[in-house]
Amino acid sequence: MRRLKAGAVSQFINGKVCESTTNERSRVIDPSNGATVAEVSLAGSDEVKLAVQAAQDAFPAWSRATPAERSAVLARFAAVLEEHAEELAQLETRQAGKPIRLTREFDVPGTIDNTAFFAGAARNLEGKATAEYSADHTSSIRREAIGVIGSISPWNYPLQMAAWKILPAIAAGNTIVLKPAEITPLTSVAFAEAATEAGLPDGVVNVITGRGSTVGAELMRHPDVAMLSFTGSTRVGRSVLEAAATTAKRVHLELGGKAPFVVFDDADLEAAIHGAVAGSLINSGQDCTAATRAIVHRSLYEDFIDGVAELYGRVRLGPTMDPATDMGPLVSMKHRDEVAGMVERARGYARVIGGGTPEGELAAGSYYRPTLVADAAPESEIFRDEVFGPVLAVTPFEDDDEALALANDTPYGLAASAWTKDVYRALRATREIRSGCVWINDHIPIISEMPHGGMKQSGFGKDMSTYSFDEYTAVKHVMYDLTAQKAKAWHRTVFSLEGQQ
Repeated sequence: MRRLKAGAVSQFINGKVCESTTNERSRVIDPSNGATVAEVSLAGSDEVKLAVQAAQDAFPAWSRATPAERSAVLARFAAVLEEHAEELAQLETRQAGKPIRLTREFDVPGTIDNTAFFAGAARNLEGKATAEYSADHTSSIRREAIGVIGSISPWNYPLQMAAWKILPAIAAGNTIVLKPAEITPLTSVAFAEAATEAGLPDGVVNVITGRGSTVGAELMRHPDVAMLSFTGSTRVGRSVLEAAATTAKRVHLELGGKAPFVVFDDADLEAAIHGAVAGSLINSGQDCTAATRAIVHRSLYEDFIDGVAELYGRVRLGPTMDPATDMGPLVSMKHRDEVAGMVERARGYARVIGGGTPEGELAAGSYYRPTLVADAAPESEIFRDEVFGPVLAVTPFEDDDEALALANDTPYGLAASAWTKDVYRALRATREIRSGCVWINDHIPIISEMPHGGMKQSGFGKDMSTYSFDEYTAVKHVMYDLTAQKAKAWHRTVFSLEGQQ
């Protein structure tokens, strides 16, 4: 894997870095200080065509590779990523504004673990047992790769989201063209380079960096792309569905979220306070599963607010390369201003604690302080709409029915948590909260063996785990006749030979 430095970064197509044919350039900016990390050569229509063709050419051989062969490549891939772990962590920190502690301890190790997991999962495609479900036939199931996958990944977890898109697709025998966000493409290109270094055949993984309105739109509508996988906003997700409809492509969507954080009256209050701070501030709150709506029993309400506000005040904002920094900036000045605007509007109808932009050396970056919005009405903007920043809105409830109703009073359904010591209350929460993931007495942890995905307007389909193979494989029923009879008994339902000589 070549070391990516400041300078022009191009596309990764058919196993190699290549220049784009456009003259359009874009800069990757370090959100912590506004410095240029790299210059990106943006893809155009020619690069989309080249990448899809490379993936299409590579598909026959890769889809016919044995599970053991694909597994061996992925195992080497995990080892290559391990060798470059520190380089990846620093690159991710610089382009996305993440604290180095987060990239070293979460983003990069999680990506390596996910790669190692799919090395094993590649040899474990499940299906119904081959058997005689009809007396005269043997039936079996084949799980087959779909073809060329067109994937679009977001800017909040550039490396991990590239892995979540690429790994299940190629482990199942597909080839892929990934379009990362143009503001954070560096580790996605590095990830593809590492795969090639590990022995992945040319054309199996391709990365094209360009704007969603042009390159993304063309990729989504390309007739040779068999499936679309998208992670991002619900608004853009709708356009992905519309594009897929033009050629009846399969679609996998992981969209927005507004996760409820329900604190019942018997909860361990200190644990809930710590969980709320960690769950709302991870990645500066730029996480679809982040705790964003705290729904707290009135008996604990003020103590919860005081505890969270006190811990928020101790969170250290600082240079992202400093291991002592707790929270980094938002991804851009534009996004910071959008978050600040929502908080300022909330001051007109709720109690805002914290917030604002720091001064001094951090003023050059897009930092925003942790913000607690108390007494937020359930119908308010701050409580209903995605903020995607370090902001936690809080509202009280009186009884369990009201708490669960508030938890479900959202168009989203990606993640949720419930805090209680009562096993029956916990079971009710996991049963009734309409969300793809429900944590009990924790919020945020993910593991490679378990699926990640939402319901309602948070999308459908799963990332991670062997459940993701349901998205990236086509199930084929194969049926064998056992009788060797020319005229089968069932034929008489269509035509009869009785009375004929």
